[in-house]
Amino acid sequence: MEKNELKPAGVFRYFEEICQVPRPSKREEKIVAYLKQFAEKHGLEHRVDSVGNVLIKKAATPGYENRKTVVLQSHVDMVCEKNNDVQHDFMNDPIKTVIDGEWLRAEGTTLGADNGIGVATELAILTDESLEHGPIECLFTIDEETGLTGAFALQEGFMNGDILLNLDSEDEGELFIGCAGGVDSVGDLHYESIAVPADYFCCKVAVKGLKGGHSGGDIHLGRANANKILTRFLQRASQLGDLLLCEIDGGNLRNAIAREAHAIVAVPEVLKHDLRAALNVFAAEVQAEYAVVDPDLTLIMESEAHQATAIDRDTTHRLIQALYATPHGVYAMSQDIPGLVETSTNLASVKMKPNQILRIETSQRSSTTSAKEDIATMVRTVFEMAGATVSHGDGYPGWKPNPHSEILEIAAESYKRLFGVEAKVKAIHAGLECGLFLDKYPHLDMISFGPTLQGVHSPDERMLIPTVQKFWDHLVDILKHIPAKQ
Repeated sequence: MEKNELKPAGVFRYFEEICQVPRPSKREEKIVAYLKQFAEKHGLEHRVDSVGNVLIKKAATPGYENRKTVVLQSHVDMVCEKNNDVQHDFMNDPIKTVIDGEWLRAEGTTLGADNGIGVATELAILTDESLEHGPIECLFTIDEETGLTGAFALQEGFMNGDILLNLDSEDEGELFIGCAGGVDSVGDLHYESIAVPADYFCCKVAVKGLKGGHSGGDIHLGRANANKILTRFLQRASQLGDLLLCEIDGGNLRNAIAREAHAIVAVPEVLKHDLRAALNVFAAEVQAEYAVVDPDLTLIMESEAHQATAIDRDTTHRLIQALYATPHGVYAMSQDIPGLVETSTNLASVKMKPNQILRIETSQRSSTTSAKEDIATMVRTVFEMAGATVSHGDGYPGWKPNPHSEILEIAAESYKRLFGVEAKVKAIHAGLECGLFLDKYPHLDMISFGPTLQGVHSPDERMLIPTVQKFWDHLVDILKHIPAKQ
């Protein structure tokens, strides 16, 4: 199959277009300019707010003017992750898409279908004159992935819809009516630099080959966290003798499970062989633990040039203890919705920052506000016991499910009529912007849905091509059956 044969043609054409437009989170100026030019080219009323959210309007087709106004919503930014052996500049280079059987993926980078496919679908809706629908407003928000900045900054009156269809879900045939709220917790440890003795052996220990994934949607899969694996080895290695930590780096984004991590360590020359033997034993143990969910887990040890300095021993000890004790993974399951994760936490990244700071970044999620606060306090307590300075982000609210939603009934009936099976009604453990929209537009009736994506927030991200057509047909049918204003 060639790219120009993908269906629906309009959706895939626009998706390929926006893959040419760099759009990292917090650097969305190019995609915002593209959307403005798109609206002007097609003579569509549009506005841009102070942070860069874009709204484009399309009038109702004749005979549908009295229908309720529908807001279609997607976020324009994408998670920018690549494999270490791939050369790619996310600020300038286009995403190179590849058809792989029934899947669309990218060459060694995230695909950006989260949420580029939603953006492309909205553009196709705006330009398709064959559709029947009431008034439509297409909302494109910025910086969903690293702070929900666009949704936070959205002003009352910027949009005027009665119904909102969020196009940012990742399982075709599932209608989402609720999501988790979240908060970030960050710990900073100050360290002193000490000299590494001349007769110490230096080496790099790296954890690679993990699947990673979304820290909300994939957290229940029990995949390995590279930061946790690396910490386990460092703790074990520290029992051999004097272990100096010269460098540590693991994970990247707070909403992604860490796929890779490494440390450069120094030990007395006499411990060199013991260290390698310890790694071999440890690697065999964790590979057995994760043989099913992360079969490509690899630990590598490579000799390094002599390092001049290391982190002082006391801080190294406190860092390893903090990382070991910091919880990661599912903390509680929902008591209301079977199979739904209620509360979780992600040990996202460990970085060496300027001014001799070691920064540990984590994120907590829960559909229950008090449980979210509880797990964040647990992480804070671990960090404070290690002597770290702790800060929390502003956080974002969850979206409480409304099983009696009018738009849910319309969407469910539409799906059954089109495809002969019932759509699954679910809540999601990932964060969606819907909770923030409800804060400012409490009258909104909302659902979230989309085509099938896998491996989001990682270079393994891929989109199941046939589900895009089903998603499109479902959306078009929903728009046709929106009820009249009361």
